Amino acid sequence: MFSQYIIDAFYTHHSFFQSINQLMNSMVHANQRIAQNYLKNASGYHHDVRDIGITYTKFFSKVVVHPISIFKIYELQLGYLANQQKIWQHVFLLSETSLNLPIIEPKKGDKRFYSADWTDHKWFNFIKQHYLLYSKLLCQIINEIEVDVKNRKKLDFYTGQYMSAFSPTNFLFTNPDALKLAIETNGKSLLDGIDNLVKDLDKGRVTQVDDKAFEVGKNLAITPGYVIYENDLMQLIQYIPVTKKQYGIPLLIVPPWINKFYILDLQQKNSFVKFLIEQGISVYMISWRNPNSGMGHISLEDYVEKGALKAIEVVKDVSNSDKLNVLGYCLGGTLLSIACAILSANQKEISVNSATFLAAMVDFSDIGPMGDVVDCALIRKLERGELLHNGVLNGHDMETAFNLIRPNDLIWSYVVNNYLNGKKPSAFDVIYWTNDNTNLPADMYIYYMKHIILENKLSRKHALHICNTPIDIGKIKFPVIVIGFKDDTISPAATVFTTSELVDGHVEFILGGSGHVMGVVNPPALNKYGYYLNGKLGNGFDEWKKTSQYHEGSWWTVYINRLLALSSNEIESSDKIGNSNYPLIEAAPGRFVMEKC
Repeated sequence: MFSQYIIDAFYTHHSFFQSINQLMNSMVHANQRIAQNYLKNASGYHHDVRDIGITYTKFFSKVVVHPISIFKIYELQLGYLANQQKIWQHVFLLSETSLNLPIIEPKKGDKRFYSADWTDHKWFNFIKQHYLLYSKLLCQIINEIEVDVKNRKKLDFYTGQYMSAFSPTNFLFTNPDALKLAIETNGKSLLDGIDNLVKDLDKGRVTQVDDKAFEVGKNLAITPGYVIYENDLMQLIQYIPVTKKQYGIPLLIVPPWINKFYILDLQQKNSFVKFLIEQGISVYMISWRNPNSGMGHISLEDYVEKGALKAIEVVKDVSNSDKLNVLGYCLGGTLLSIACAILSANQKEISVNSATFLAAMVDFSDIGPMGDVVDCALIRKLERGELLHNGVLNGHDMETAFNLIRPNDLIWSYVVNNYLNGKKPSAFDVIYWTNDNTNLPADMYIYYMKHIILENKLSRKHALHICNTPIDIGKIKFPVIVIGFKDDTISPAATVFTTSELVDGHVEFILGGSGHVMGVVNPPALNKYGYYLNGKLGNGFDEWKKTSQYHEGSWWTVYINRLLALSSNEIESSDKIGNSNYPLIEAAPGRFVMEKC
């Protein structure tokens, strides 16, 4: 049946075997690379395996001492075996019409089984349904057994990683598309795939994008401007106006330092910065330093004081404005909330006219899938330096962590494309940005993980003292706009929404479509994703969403209207950049954004 299908196909393409020797040589070379990589990173693998082992040991120990749990698992296994028999009957024994009545189907959005062969070919149909059924069984077992919530989340996370790794789409002889391509190309796709694998082993990561297609300062981050201030932590960019008149209150953008700022200034067609400037907004942007091995001592307080607060001071001086609007994206929004709380506590809130928190969390009670593995053990590993390199967390390690949140889309789809199909990844500016990583200083990262994420102190009144100030988000009384995204797995929309309940001034919540990055990079011209407005505040996220109204298009359009209303009257634009206190240093995007991990 299946084996004969493969044999017949291969023997009808005799030239395929001419490539076998070359293929085997490439595979030997790849195995050597894998062995070298393992030896180099053995200690890190040991810690990961230990943590995974402890998690499953706790689970099995709970099962053994509770006979009811064993009985539940037995019942689930019986149901699994019965469904497995049904799949066999439907696929191999009943009529062809039974193929249209699967016992189990992929979840909505699962792109792995789109090929018609997963349904039309009996063997691949059986493999697919068997895999999905077994995945469901493991999920049911984990959720049926009574274990603490934290351990269950870790079990879900680790089990999900294993099931993603062992998907039949990831292996040549259980992937119909890869097999067909290998036959059609006489094995060239496999040779190209091995070549891609060897190159990625040299890189130390799976290639996700054609990185030769982009260059920062050439076709990314090219909105004209100048660096007008810098210290050892950040540069501040002032962008050149393009309209005859500008609104009187400028906008300072605080991006995350876990990534580089140009996600908000990609290409001209999707640059948020360019969009704002064209509406008459005077825009300033922080560009964070990429910490090197000598910068592990930098603290979260440094980011507040030398970053957000200093940038606010400079923008006020250069713009001759007593106050400014501020926007913080992701971790930049978290930082901005601290800065705003400090200014408000010191009765200097006049410095800030309004604050926008874009896909940013202040409350960390639910941070999505990443929260499944953040625990005291992880913090202790960080404090012992087990995950650090010369005082910094390597940016590529952080990239890997984010990829694990959506492994099928961000890891295994590229494994299939690059290695099984032997293709090159496409040129995609957003993916290029996600690969252009930044390191994180140890002191800052440990403090952030321990006190803000794990202990969730930022959302609690006076639980944190930063810059000699007890932090109380409730002190923020100026207008606040909170923007979340429907499918955000980094900053879940419900958690982002909580900020609207913590601040004390006028607040508006906007819910955009899509996720943490693609939802943000959504220019009006694309007319994609849509957004929700005008839900009822004060009774939680579910009530807000239930009472909100959906609108087509981009959240950029509604946001710019809100921002313009908060930006005072229009004044004549000036070509002058910086001032005598803060003269021009260099053209945007500046040196700091060019620094690599």
